[in-house]
Amino acid sequence: MNRTDRLLAIVLELQRKGKRRAEDLAATFEISKRTVYRDVQALCEAGVPVVALPGQGYALMDGYFLPPLSFSTDEATMLLLGSEFVAEHFDSQYKAAAHSASRKIEAVLSDKLREEVNYLQNSIALVPMSVGYGESEILRRIRRAIIERKTVQFLYHTRFSADGSSQHNNRDADPYGLLHYAGIWYLVAHCHLRNALRNFRLERIADLKILEKPFTRPTNFSLESPVPDNQRNLTIRALFDPEIADWVKEAKTFFVEDMNDTPEGLLVSLRVRTENEVVNWLLSWGGKVKVLEPRSLQKRLISEAKKILDNLKNAK
Repeated sequence: MNRTDRLLAIVLELQRKGKRRAEDLAATFEISKRTVYRDVQALCEAGVPVVALPGQGYALMDGYFLPPLSFSTDEATMLLLGSEFVAEHFDSQYKAAAHSASRKIEAVLSDKLREEVNYLQNSIALVPMSVGYGESEILRRIRRAIIERKTVQFLYHTRFSADGSSQHNNRDADPYGLLHYAGIWYLVAHCHLRNALRNFRLERIADLKILEKPFTRPTNFSLESPVPDNQRNLTIRALFDPEIADWVKEAKTFFVEDMNDTPEGLLVSLRVRTENEVVNWLLSWGGKVKVLEPRSLQKRLISEAKKILDNLKNAK
């Protein structure tokens, strides 16, 4: 990165983060602190109001904004594709905001760049999965609860309970975030019933209400790892036939921790809270998978296979 680009990047970094220490800027741009000091001085001489805050680092003076930025073809394309994704996967409020953002981005593009971007847009398609009205309304309410930091209450259809049965139960939960994974929306929340962090599929949530009960989200919470490892303490190892290894990699479950090709086949390690979470996924591979551990899951699959066989016999 040349110096001119770096000076602009430093201003953008300060606009985005608010305050940054010299050592933080040095680490971000892989330069020395002495170079940071020189760059800040150059920005000040160019009229950019960078102020030093004792013990906190550098910041831009309140009210300072950069003039409209220029975009490359790739940058503009990614921004517009991103707004299209938001428009198709969020509720009406965010959909309107995404369309508005797209119009503003397109308005500042040159005719030539707009033509290039439109060409690429017509060459790349993001196909959304359908979201029903009920789920969209729940999504809107959960987003509001996250912003207002209020506990929610809802009826949840638990596919597998502790004893393996299906049931509905009422839950109170502190909504920490929303996760969109493999076309499915999940609420990541602290469940009061389980007194632990849980992922709730939105399509299994009904009668959601926002309670007048505030909560504080832990400062170390991250959507990158929404479920702590200590809540998924059961390890499962399974060996898949080499002929289906590529298909397993393509259709891997959320709980896969590691995959390794071996002479005998694809060795897969999974970490789950209960065996119920992966029983159906393992059964879907039929005789092409061998569970190596735990023994209890081997017995469970044998039992399920016998039930399938009995159903076939009874169907004759």
